[in-house]
Amino acid sequence: MTTLKSLSPAFALAALAGLVLSGCGDDGGPCGLTCPDLGLAEGNASISGVVSIDAFFGAVLAVRDAAATVSGNVRGELEGIAASLEIEGYQELSFDELALAVQGGLQAKFEANLEGNLVISYEPPRCQANVDVAVQAAAECDVDVDPGMIEVQCMGSCEVSAEVAAQCEAEGTLECTGKAPDFSCSGTCSGSCQLEASAACSGSCRGTCDGECSACVGGECETDGMGNITNCSGSCSGGCEGTCELEAGGECGGRCEGECTYMPAEGGCEAGATAKCDVSAMADVECQGGCEGDVQPPEVSAECQASVEAKAEASVECTPPSLSVEFQFAAGLDADAQAEFKIWLEGFKTRFAGLVAASAKLDSVSGALEGLASASISVVPDAIAEIQGSGELSISVVTGLGCALTEVEAVGTALSSATADVTGSLNAVAMVSASVGN
Repeated sequence: MTTLKSLSPAFALAALAGLVLSGCGDDGGPCGLTCPDLGLAEGNASISGVVSIDAFFGAVLAVRDAAATVSGNVRGELEGIAASLEIEGYQELSFDELALAVQGGLQAKFEANLEGNLVISYEPPRCQANVDVAVQAAAECDVDVDPGMIEVQCMGSCEVSAEVAAQCEAEGTLECTGKAPDFSCSGTCSGSCQLEASAACSGSCRGTCDGECSACVGGECETDGMGNITNCSGSCSGGCEGTCELEAGGECGGRCEGECTYMPAEGGCEAGATAKCDVSAMADVECQGGCEGDVQPPEVSAECQASVEAKAEASVECTPPSLSVEFQFAAGLDADAQAEFKIWLEGFKTRFAGLVAASAKLDSVSGALEGLASASISVVPDAIAEIQGSGELSISVVTGLGCALTEVEAVGTALSSATADVTGSLNAVAMVSASVGN
């Protein structure tokens, strides 16, 4: 037996039109029902009146808008870098042309000022999924779900209550971030590390370096009687004595005066520290904020699964990471030129950190796009078949389903546009990253 699910959208629409005509007046409803004036392309997801279908349309719009926003952020960072490099006409360049121009401008900047290349290192940006978005998406799509009973599982780490923190400490999954106990950091120190004795420094050494130093205060490196560089202000290949600036975080063999992330001894985190716990294997744990890691959406009907997952992934926000930069000034570069480069570098670091965070967000949006593209093939036909089988067809429902079918092409257009935004932005970030040794 042929059903509407097995028909192409065009034939299904014709069949629905027949049902509308044959059903006129059967339930006392008007036959002059029409589709909304504004469709998906205009940002309207309320097309059909069928909850699961309109929720899917809403997810498509959410992901499309997220892709466009992040792509715009990437372009903004690229234009900021282009302006700092004095690239003419960058506003009129296409995305690919702009990325290529920035890549060339960076290479020229480094060749004019540095011996070799500039290398940037950093920890991956922290990304948090908004748990509330997944809960709201589930409640909006699945009419059988009780909003008060919806549970979302964080498959990573998040801030937790003191009660949960105690449980995490017992299981060895508690992580504290804040002032190091007695300024002695047993984990990762981010910020200033005071070294009273020579020790390894994975960041920038501000003081005495007993190896090679990439940059020195005043431009010219000064040495003591032992050959140690006493005015180092860059990366040090040997031991550093003074201040080690751990912009991207690292081990501190001295006094950590920045932020320390550590596994606590008995007694939990220090006062004022943030307690985070890996809750992926813990049941019934409520996160105090966002989730660093994947969010496992609540159990909903099959037709709502893709919509809920996509909205959750599109809600992810990523924080720009701290950067550690290594470079060596070119021989003979005067002090003024070195100072100008350092000033430029601070602005570039901020822009580049923004690109790194955007790239992480784009990875999440890309995952949402894949899920929606797969679901788009069946979401409307499946809803038609389900309603047809339930016997709940009415003139208004049939009209709404017909309106949904007219938006199938708009769904494809929206997903294609978002995919192009994501792909172009990721390629642009990759080109700039390649210029700085990443």
